Amino acid sequence: MRYFRRYRSPLSLDHARRQGDISQLAYLVMGGRDPAVAFLNGENAALGGRPLGIATASSEGYVQVAEIIRSRASLPEST
Repeated sequence: MRYFRRYRSPLSLDHARRQGDISQLAYLVMGGRDPAVAFLNGENAALGGRPLGIATASSEGYVQVAEIIRSRASLPEST
């Protein structure tokens, strides 16, 4: 017999929607999967944590993270 442990509770619909929306925004604005994942999963001192967790937790957090992502789109790339 196999026993499965539930390590986390599933995301609510609002949380899941915000997670998908912020991931898509980061992917589109930041130039692909790798930069988006690095940003969303990395610690961000200005936000006080991981952007993905902050954006997923609340509508206000989503707005904060989305603003940072959009501001990065207007920055010139360094070569």
